[in-house]
Formats: sequence, C-alpha cells, structure tokens
Amino acid sequence: MTGTTADRTDAPQDRLRAWRAPAATRSNALPAGAWWLWALGLATAASRTTNPLLLGLLVGVAGYVVAARRTDAPWARSYGAFIKIGLFVIGVRLLFSAFLGSPIPGTHVVFTLPEVPLPEWAKGVRIGGRVTAEQLLFALYDGAKLAALLICVGAANSLANPARLLKSLPGALYEAGVAVVVAMTFAPNMVADVMRLRTARRLRGRPTGGVRAVLQIGLPVLEGALERSVAVAASMDARGYGRTAQVPATVRHTTNVLTLGGLLGVCAGTYGLLAAQGAVYGLPLLIAGLVAATAGLRLGGARSVRTRYRPDRWGVRAWLVAGSGAAVAVAMIWAGSADPAALHPGVVPLTAPVLPLWPAAAVLIGLLPAVVAPVPPSPTGSPVPPSPTGFEEQV
Repeated sequence: MTGTTADRTDAPQDRLRAWRAPAATRSNALPAGAWWLWALGLATAASRTTNPLLLGLLVGVAGYVVAARRTDAPWARSYGAFIKIGLFVIGVRLLFSAFLGSPIPGTHVVFTLPEVPLPEWAKGVRIGGRVTAEQLLFALYDGAKLAALLICVGAANSLANPARLLKSLPGALYEAGVAVVVAMTFAPNMVADVMRLRTARRLRGRPTGGVRAVLQIGLPVLEGALERSVAVAASMDARGYGRTAQVPATVRHTTNVLTLGGLLGVCAGTYGLLAAQGAVYGLPLLIAGLVAATAGLRLGGARSVRTRYRPDRWGVRAWLVAGSGAAVAVAMIWAGSADPAALHPGVVPLTAPVLPLWPAAAVLIGLLPAVVAPVPPSPTGSPVPPSPTGFEEQV
C-alpha cells in the first residue's frame, strides 16, 4: 500500500518535471526565428492600441521574458539601449507637439509659447502658441505606441542569437547573407563596446558621462563594432556563404519574380494588418505573399552548394514561444474590431484610460516563453565560450 501511494504521489511530480524548462545548451537552444516571431507578435499587438496601460503591460511582459531568458552574450545586453531609445522617442514626440502644434482641439491650456507668424500659404501650420493638455496627452499616447514597438524589437535582439538567425537563411538569400550579418550584428556589437569602454574609463577614474566622454568613446565604439561585424561576415564568407551553382536562366527569372513579388505581398499585407483601415485585405495579401515567397525561396535553394551544419530544430517549445506571440497579436486585432474604444482611449474630453480585462489577459499569454524556454546558464556557471568572431559553428 505504501509503494502504491508513493507511486501515485510521484506521478504528478514526474509529469511536472518533464515539462519543466531544461537548462539551455547548444543542442536544445530555441531557434532565433521563434524569438523573433514572439517579439513581432507583441509588436503587432502594440501597434493596434494607444492605451498606455496595455502598452505598459506589453513592455512589462517583454521585459520579464528578457530578464528570465537572456544570456550573458554581448548582443544580449542591448535591451536597455532600446528602452532608452523608446523614452527618447516619447520625448521627441512631446517636443514636436508642443512646438509645432496639434490638430487635437483642447481647452485645458498648460502653457503658452511665443508664436512665430507664418505667411498665408502656410495656413494651418503654426510654430509655438498655446499648448493644451489634450494635445500633450495625445502625443504621449502616440509616442508610447512607437516606443513599445521599438522595445519589442529590442527584446528580440536580446534573446535571439543573430548568427543562429542567419543560419536559417534560405538558400536563395545566401548571396545577401554577408551584407545582412554586418547590418544585424552592428547594433549589438556597438552596445557591447559602449559598456566595455565605459567600464574601462570608470576603472581608470575617468568620467563616463557628459559630452566630452561621449565624443571620446564614440569613434572607438563605431570602429570596433564595424570591425567585429566585418569579421563575422568574413568568417561566413570563408564557410561558403554566397557560393552559388549554375542553374538555367528560366529558373533564375522565375525565382526572382516569385521571391520579389512574394516579399512585396508580405510587406503590403503586414502594413495592412498594422493599419486599422487595411485589416480586410491585409491577411489575404499576407498569405498570398508568403506562399509566393516560399515557392521562390525553395526554387532558388537549388543554387546553393553549401551544406547545413547542426540545423535548428523546431520542437514543441519553439512552437509554443512563437505561438504565444501570435496569440497576443490575434487577440489584440480582434479586440480592436470588437471594442475599439477600450484600445484607443479618447483625449477630448480628458478621461483616465481604463484597462480592458480580457485584452490584458490575452497580453499575459506572452509570458509563456519565460516558462517553457530553456533556462540560460547563470553568470557563475560555465557557459560555452563564444568564438572570437561570434559566429559559432553556424554553418
């Protein structure tokens, strides 16, 4: 009887232990595409609302997942920089609204700036004048939406290894792989160099803030980040990126038409989904573009003569991470059509925004990667040392 009771007690614990997130290794690391799909889902949800409470909740979800699953790699430290960029965007939006005016009518005057007289042909445009609370609140909502988009993209940059993302590049796009890797690794390398140089200056007793310190750090940061990005591109070139085989001209032309047409359809469909007016045609155009682009990329893959080394595998955890971001986006798009007033609070008259319950609950689905994604090693652990170029056996 004792053995039977113990077996019954341990059975739920064994099932829970089986679904517990394992320690992250090279063999079970999530594909970079899963993290980007999750982040793009949150960004799509942020683009559908100007409610500051929902935007703050989206930023909080992204920040919690980054804090729980971020590694110690240099490119993983760029999330804080994106937060600062988002705050800068909000400040610029408020500044432009105050100096250039706003079409939002308002009665609560906060302060009045000296107004510059303009000629008759510039009627409708003003510089200076009275600044109302309504127009500042509208600018704050609008800037917060763009800041949330940037922070979601920053979360993807902090969680997805750029080298592993380029490893999944289709064969038809390998010719552009060298240029893409320089562009994608420049910003993370620049953030890492800024932190390294500021630490070195602090240890030497030199100031790390102020205009003079920024000017002294700026040139070494840009030079070092570009050199490291070019080194990664050179390592990719040495491993066969961009090498192509001879194929018939008909196949090349068909590949170009399908790929370019499909990518244009994807761009137009994505814009339709992000814009409230284009939601009707956005999804069909996006699906058609994906089909055409996939066909073109599969057909163009015959031109690649390189082999894949340790290809990324999309397991259950990767699909759960990507699906959680897609679920948040779908729920927010549907909420925008069902209850647009809750997602876009008015500013005339001035009213406090209200947090809609079920859209907020849908945003919390984005926390799923913090539970199912593999746990990165702690700073005191023994993570795998990166290669000098940062391109670790990715081809």
